[in-house]
Amino acid sequence: MKARRFVVTLFLAMAFVGLALLPAYGTKAYAADEITFGIIGPMKFTYGSNIWMGAEMAAEKINAAGGIKVKGKSYKLVLYKTDDNDFISVPDAVSAMERLITVQKVKLIIGGVRSEAVLAQQEVAMDNKAIFLGAGSASNELNYRVAKDYNRYKYWFRIMPGASEDSGLQNISMTMPAIRALQKMGIKKPKVALLFDKATWTEPIIPLAKKLFPELGCEVVGVWQPGFNATSFSSELSAIKSAGAHIIFMLCAGAPGNVFSKQWGELQIPATLSGTNVEATLETHWKATDGKCNYIATGSGFADVPLTSQTKQFFADFKKKYKEGPNYLAGAGHDGVYILKEAIEKADSWEPDDLVPVLEKTNREGVTGHTVFTPIGTKRPHDLVWSTKGYTPVQMQWIDGKQYVTWPDGKELPPAIIAAGGSTGWDKKKLKGTVDYVLPPWVIEYWKDKK
Repeated sequence: MKARRFVVTLFLAMAFVGLALLPAYGTKAYAADEITFGIIGPMKFTYGSNIWMGAEMAAEKINAAGGIKVKGKSYKLVLYKTDDNDFISVPDAVSAMERLITVQKVKLIIGGVRSEAVLAQQEVAMDNKAIFLGAGSASNELNYRVAKDYNRYKYWFRIMPGASEDSGLQNISMTMPAIRALQKMGIKKPKVALLFDKATWTEPIIPLAKKLFPELGCEVVGVWQPGFNATSFSSELSAIKSAGAHIIFMLCAGAPGNVFSKQWGELQIPATLSGTNVEATLETHWKATDGKCNYIATGSGFADVPLTSQTKQFFADFKKKYKEGPNYLAGAGHDGVYILKEAIEKADSWEPDDLVPVLEKTNREGVTGHTVFTPIGTKRPHDLVWSTKGYTPVQMQWIDGKQYVTWPDGKELPPAIIAAGGSTGWDKKKLKGTVDYVLPPWVIEYWKDKK
């Protein structure tokens, strides 16, 4: 009996050692003919789940077409899903990145959403020389680091959204239709309230907005910064109304965006909305707010319009597969997988040091636009280039249960925005399906005799 137990124990021990000695192939392929990408984000929220779903769609297409080819051999692409809980906990996000790299041995990673967490995750990835394609964070610092210490941070690239520095200019540009509509009513100097997440990514935009709006003929009446996980905006909305704001320039990347839209609509605050409310980019926003989001305008990384030759097909395929529409992070997850796949095939290698110089030359059309990275020598290397021929975000407006694109509107950006770093050529950029921006009827009614 003892001899039998000894044999069984010895067999199990040998089996364990045998498994431990199985070869790992670069990004820890689970078999000799697999390559693994890590998809990381807050998977319990639409932000993380959309990155995953977009990446999953790309992987399925790549594998159906024969996988990834390296040195004459075809490899199946395997995605490793990692919930980092970054909306709730930075320590959780860091631990998730550490496990992904050190335990799962994955060194090709896409994702990360909340800037406070991604800044810390970036350090873990760079410690381990892992490629990290950022798909959600807008922090300038992530790319400033590449400029300051290229050899350490060269493995980081931002594929979505624009950096805070660019996002501020993009969102202010999208506010021009509202400014013009108010001025057409006779309100010569519209008053603007700034309502931003109290978060790392919004901090650089506050001084930018305070400077630019007056140059655009507006007056900034105050700054409000509710918490990233706020549960009510009633006090902020009351104060904004008292301040006489005609426009609320909002930057909200968190889940409270549903709460804000609903309260704004219920209270019929006499200030039109512009900027970005990420929740408002989702098709589910109408139902989540009981339709109180009517007339809200929001920036988005992309929409169901022909941004590129691939965009509308992606929307159709996504809706067919998941029974809902995507947000911009789904596009980022999808494009990120293809960016890595094509870089691996061009480099004929999946080793991070071989991929960096190839990724730096990225110039490809995806579902979210044309991806080109800023070069070494700029103040933010490896960042996304914003232009009419590069990354082109849009503004969408909810009107009676449907989302319509209202910007780019075929008008050139004002000189103040161009002088601050905005690109030119927007007078030649108007996407098929774009409609005119509409002021909320209650805003018109409230201000028509108070000019």
